Amino acid sequence: MSKTGTFDLASGVGGKIEKKEVLSAFEKYEKYHACDGEAEEERKANYIDMVNKYYDLATSFYEYGWGESFHFAPRWKGESLRESIRRHEHFLALQLGLKQGQKVLDVGCGIGGPLREIARFSGTYVTGINNNEYQVTRGKELNRIAGVDNTCNYVTADFMRMPFADDSFDGIFAIEATCHAPDVFDCYKEIFRVLKPGQYFANYEWCITDFFDPNNANHRRIKREVELGNGLPDIRSMGQCIEALKHAGFEGK
Repeated sequence: MSKTGTFDLASGVGGKIEKKEVLSAFEKYEKYHACDGEAEEERKANYIDMVNKYYDLATSFYEYGWGESFHFAPRWKGESLRESIRRHEHFLALQLGLKQGQKVLDVGCGIGGPLREIARFSGTYVTGINNNEYQVTRGKELNRIAGVDNTCNYVTADFMRMPFADDSFDGIFAIEATCHAPDVFDCYKEIFRVLKPGQYFANYEWCITDFFDPNNANHRRIKREVELGNGLPDIRSMGQCIEALKHAGFEGK
């Protein structure tokens, strides 16, 4: 049970997939992560299908165990998991310098936990973009229950090709979502396009460190297992992501 609204884990396991189709969906998802040289390119070429299969299988389990915000946060002693996540979302809003009435974009918004919290905390209007139909449907239901339909909304679309005009948003954030992009530079470039000049983009990215050795079989195994367990086409290095941000037009804060 969620704090706001209920769902039946047995009725459709993770998302919109029927019980009888779960095994088939899992097998198709698993094939994207086969241990061969072509699997990574296939994941990138079919990233929408691969990521949607992952979240159709996993979303309700995420909500059941994690709540409405699917991300990590530093946790203080004596603080609950949900309190730490809420505090961290407030920190993110402050880092973006959000002001009441501004238009904000959540890239890869899940079921909308962060966008609802940030909208309430900052007095902004937040749009979430997500290509997973089940998550958008669930997010709209949670918006209605929370009474935030006037300040929070969703667009079902691919964040690699966003249906927004240039310079549309006063602030943009992405929380552990752009890791699903097949090409991180193209993703950041699209985000830069829809962000107003002089405004901020805050991003929590999955990265491998400089200690990763592609010639180390154990390192490759761990990387592959993380990709399998999280619906990732690839995990980029910190250096790759920083360079991609710079080439897309961003300056570090």
